Amino acid sequence: MTSDFPKVIFGTSALGNLYTALTIEQKREIVYQIFKHAPRPLIFDSAGKYGAGLALESLAECLESLHIDPADVVISNKLGWYRTPLLTQEPTFEPGVWRDLKHDAVQKISYQGIIDCFEQGNTLLGKYKPKMVSVHDCDEYLATAQSPENEQELYNDIIEAYRALQDLKKEHNILIGVGAKSWQAIKKVAEHVNLDWVMFANSMTIKSHPPELIKFMEQLNQKGVKIINSAVFHAGFLTGGDYYDYRLVKDSAEDLKLIKWRTDFFVLCGQFKVRPASACIQFALAAPGVTSIALSTSNAARIKENISMAEEKMPAKFWQAIKDQALIADHVKFI
Repeated sequence: MTSDFPKVIFGTSALGNLYTALTIEQKREIVYQIFKHAPRPLIFDSAGKYGAGLALESLAECLESLHIDPADVVISNKLGWYRTPLLTQEPTFEPGVWRDLKHDAVQKISYQGIIDCFEQGNTLLGKYKPKMVSVHDCDEYLATAQSPENEQELYNDIIEAYRALQDLKKEHNILIGVGAKSWQAIKKVAEHVNLDWVMFANSMTIKSHPPELIKFMEQLNQKGVKIINSAVFHAGFLTGGDYYDYRLVKDSAEDLKLIKWRTDFFVLCGQFKVRPASACIQFALAAPGVTSIALSTSNAARIKENISMAEEKMPAKFWQAIKDQALIADHVKFI
């Protein structure tokens, strides 16, 4: 595949019925709008976990019905969850999150498990084969450890999973990477695996930008590892939502600080006529080594706007004002 990543990579969780069950016509319109407005190459970020494979299946169906040439699309398939029959009233792998699913999923992080997930994903995608692969949710997998010894066992599973990916890379000429909400988990994997790309989620944002992460990103950049930044709105909170990193914001002392930060941020955006979402995206793109930002939507009408925000320029005085009000830490030098 091409070594160039576009500024915007498109998430596909909505195609797997995350929170809302979309019709195939609505899903097709989302994919159509992406191809209408986005420059090539086009990268879709998907996973067997998204709707227990429904996102992969729906993406392939949409691409096929729109007569998209496989050469014009790059699919990233995050591996580690395997579709199984639905034997309960709702899926067991993430109850309450996915809508109208007809399958369940189980986690399979091991050498053979990753091979199985890769082959199943290829079946669901049909002629649209993945060109980027990774192990999905390795941080959450490690978080289930019951003891230090058990954590080492789980980490060994992850290393075996990456051994499978390295074999798949040799056979299929694909890029291997890692994505996680915990950047520390990414760093742990990067110490033992030669990665082509990484995806940070909820980690490097206009609200949260630890100096240790900036240093790690600089190191990845020096090695030529491509960096994708995702979940840069903290689950929508930075643009007005009620959830911060997927938990409901309440009236605790900690959450009141979050609300104050957002209020001050909105005021500054209003003063400089800057959209909060655009500021979040431009900060995320400016971070060291970032080539792309991953954005998702269940609303086809937002596609054009999402793409355009990646090209907007923020006034230099806006960045200075946001620093002056200590909404961005002093150690940030890249804006």
